[in-house]
Amino acid sequence: MTPSRRTVLGAALGAGAGAAATAAGVPSAAAAPAAAWQLRWSPSAREVGTRAFETLEDDRAHSHPAAGRHIVTEGDAFRFTMHTVDRDTSTDRQRQEVTGCRTGDMYLTWHKGQTWRVTYRMFLPSSLLATTTFTHIMQMKQPGAGSAPIVVQSLRRSGARQTIELKVFEQDVLVGRTDLEPLHDRWTDVDFRITIGDDSSGSVRWILGSGGTTVVDATKSGVDTFLADRVRPKWGIYRSLGDTSGSIRDTYMLLTDMRAYQLV
Repeated sequence: MTPSRRTVLGAALGAGAGAAATAAGVPSAAAAPAAAWQLRWSPSAREVGTRAFETLEDDRAHSHPAAGRHIVTEGDAFRFTMHTVDRDTSTDRQRQEVTGCRTGDMYLTWHKGQTWRVTYRMFLPSSLLATTTFTHIMQMKQPGAGSAPIVVQSLRRSGARQTIELKVFEQDVLVGRTDLEPLHDRWTDVDFRITIGDDSSGSVRWILGSGGTTVVDATKSGVDTFLADRVRPKWGIYRSLGDTSGSIRDTYMLLTDMRAYQLV
């Protein structure tokens, strides 16, 4: 059938309007909006205290009750205190940690296929030393007992050199590493991003800044960042007592300006 003049004219006008809109920089109706970071969590230590977190692991073995609480607020910061006599339920290690991101009576859940970002400022005193075994100050884990970490931010000693590093744990993939000593006794900005994926579909980015200068900015893609259920962040001091360098001392860590964003 030969199309009518009206059909031909309508098609031509439609094509011309589409071309004009494109030339004018007007996005087509089918264009999806660009993904952007949406703020999901921004607790005030002063206002909500440790209710900012899903759970607390504060001397859970009751090894040092005379010290009182080891995880407290100090002004606008969260303080994690560790004594040499503190013990976890496994007595070859120490743990004072918080988990998750709580808002009121709800907490954030991070699932496979999602991309999340946490930013915060941390103060590491010179008494918080890198060790020859593990000292983790941030972890990404599956909730529940007995599961290995997914990602760890750690203070690791190699000979006389003290470093802070980020690793994808199970695959033992080093994302980035830098010297720890220049970060002692000052505030450091942390920016951590994770795309949660099985096998090789995950990725992480780790940025540290100090005094307005980027100290490390490292990315690793093609890594496994999911175990099961969901991913949950942990912060605090979790360290082995197997250190052979004499670096286990009474110490603490401060965290402030904590934020969590989701890419949507």
